[in-house]
Amino acid sequence: MPTCNRLKPALKYAFILFASAIVSNSDKTSSINLYAPRHWPSWIGFGLIWLLIHLPVSGLLGLSRVLGKLLYHTAKRRRRIAEINIRLCFPDRDEQQHQQLVLDHFSAMVMGIFEMGMAWWVSDKRLTDILDVKGQEHLDKALTQGNGVILFSAHFSCLELAGRFYSMKIPHPWSGMYRPHENPVLEHMFQRDRKRFFSQLIPREDIRSFLRRLKVNETTWYAPDQNYRKKGHVMAPFFGIPAATNPATSKLAKISGAVVIPFEYRRQPNNRYLLQFHPALENFPTGDDLADATRINQVFEDMIHRAPEQYFWLHRRFKLSRDKGDVYSEQGL
Repeated sequence: MPTCNRLKPALKYAFILFASAIVSNSDKTSSINLYAPRHWPSWIGFGLIWLLIHLPVSGLLGLSRVLGKLLYHTAKRRRRIAEINIRLCFPDRDEQQHQQLVLDHFSAMVMGIFEMGMAWWVSDKRLTDILDVKGQEHLDKALTQGNGVILFSAHFSCLELAGRFYSMKIPHPWSGMYRPHENPVLEHMFQRDRKRFFSQLIPREDIRSFLRRLKVNETTWYAPDQNYRKKGHVMAPFFGIPAATNPATSKLAKISGAVVIPFEYRRQPNNRYLLQFHPALENFPTGDDLADATRINQVFEDMIHRAPEQYFWLHRRFKLSRDKGDVYSEQGL
């Protein structure tokens, strides 16, 4: 037990680093000395991840369950956010089922840290052996129209690994929209390794570059499932609850004429991974931002139901503007 107690601070740091990588709002660039002492914990963390990813997936999952249980008890603020989200989105489940899903989610998030390392450092051969691809014909067909393709997806724990899988198995070049991270070491690692996966990394506010990639009939990827309270947002239902939603998918499709395809990725019960390209959305966009955002949220709900523990529940999806109370502010979150 003393060993576990010593592990808790380091594990919690790594977990928060990974979680903040998904929701970071920083757009900073910097020439900071990445090897300064204050950044050593990040490098040590990456070193540990590099060592552990040599275990088989089954071994990593077992370790994730152990470490996830530790985090469940130590990352209290994140756990409370996950509990609120899961209770709201699965009202048909009882409290024991809610807590089990929260615990499973923490295990999946720890596994997400290992999956990030797998994306960066594991060989193509090993990854190919654990990958299934479905629906590529939908992507191939969409690209014959010549206006590019928008792949949209939600934030699941193996997001980073999905980018590596695509670059390995799909012959069509693609660009990804991303949020720069405020931790300079993590941003350095993301930039270095993601540039191997994408023809171009596009900062989230650079809409012109996004449209330029579509204009040359390229595939683009982004995940518009998180809370968006900027000007122009719509309050679209997410699991039946009004949530501030980004209507950009329909706007980008209208401007570019691009085909819009749901892109799903997840770890399967047999410890293999799935990339799935669903049929293109028909009659999209409609010209009604709310209707289009509602439709996309429904696609996300379907994906989440297939692997609920792997969705990113630590994000305050139902957050409202500062002058309005919400389910999180009522709990001091």
